[in-house]
Amino acid sequence: MLSKLLPIISLFFILTAFKTENRHPLHVSTTEISYNNKSKSLEITCKIFSDDFENALTKRFKTKIDLQDKKLQQEMNILIKSYLEANLKFTVNGKISKANYLGAENDHEATNLFLEIENISALQSLTVSNSILYDLFDDQMNILHVEKNGARKSTKANYPEKIMSVSF
Repeated sequence: MLSKLLPIISLFFILTAFKTENRHPLHVSTTEISYNNKSKSLEITCKIFSDDFENALTKRFKTKIDLQDKKLQQEMNILIKSYLEANLKFTVNGKISKANYLGAENDHEATNLFLEIENISALQSLTVSNSILYDLFDDQMNILHVEKNGARKSTKANYPEKIMSVSF
């Protein structure tokens, strides 16, 4: 009898954990990078819990942050770009590369951030220094997925580590 109730009890505890003030017990961001052979660019998407990201931006810029408000979109993009430039750095094939911030999109409880690095003739190696949300959480984990011509490599960094590298 208990074995039949265990999944239901577990689900109850998981669901009630999300109703607390701390909406999610896991502090994680994911960065997906895809090498586009046609455009010779790296297409980058960072996914971050929106509430955590708003808290990090508020802490850094000492201003009210609302990523949902369309009227504030231009102002928010300036702050997001500045935050990313300070906390997300790329070295492609041994050369420091600047990512162009393209914009943000809210996806339910997460915010997707879009960047691009142009003029990458070939991708042999990529090193990412990622300290996103390290200013908020000492249990932050940042995950990196890199795809090139159908091959996918993944790695992660746990606070205080920042450096993640992949080679093809």
